Amino acid sequence: MILGGNQPYLLPYIGFWQLVNFVDVFCICDDFNYIKGGWISRNRILYRNQPMYFKLELKKVSQNKRIMDIELNHMNIQAKLNQLHHSYKNAPFYNEGMILAERIFKVEERNLAIFLIQSMKIVSEYLNIRTPFVLTSSLNQSPELKREYRIYDMCEKLGANQYCNAIGGQQLYHYEQFREHNIELSFIKTKDIIYQQFEGEFVPNLSILDVIMFNSKEEIKKMLTQYTILKETRVIEV
Repeated sequence: MILGGNQPYLLPYIGFWQLVNFVDVFCICDDFNYIKGGWISRNRILYRNQPMYFKLELKKVSQNKRIMDIELNHMNIQAKLNQLHHSYKNAPFYNEGMILAERIFKVEERNLAIFLIQSMKIVSEYLNIRTPFVLTSSLNQSPELKREYRIYDMCEKLGANQYCNAIGGQQLYHYEQFREHNIELSFIKTKDIIYQQFEGEFVPNLSILDVIMFNSKEEIKKMLTQYTILKETRVIEV
């Protein structure tokens, strides 16, 4: 069984969903510490052919707090939807994107982790991704475990003999260390994905909402397979 995992992000880019779609089970790391300046509570959308941050407002945020212990501040739902409207009102799949956004931002939940998990489930449903999610907070992991040792423990508890990580994890995780724990490590690398936005130069790696606004479900389904799997002894082209 192939396991993947990551902190819950706000409407992450297409590469995140490729990983979720590739693995058999995906762990949502809700009891990991919050990372300021990361993608947990913000992402980028396209506004006037330029990337613009799209954020959640949080209460008493701190990197010493777990994601599951952070609360959302009052959310002006209409302001969020207006921001998306002004950015994408002329996009070909605007209606589909806005219906999805309304479902997400009308989730009545003030806990950051639960809100993000619900948004991930809504997007997965839209993309027809059927990978089950498991919360790391439900695994009763020892607080003594750090970094890759948490992953070894996750794999053992869930019966996984393979672990796939985003390509950025190459700086953190090493094949031989995972092999010593009888786990095959691999990395997923997104191929160049380019689609027609508006009239300006293409802006890559924006929120999945940007992909949805400009592409049909069939086109996105193809994008979900546009990656390379890097293993210790070989590269697998998809």
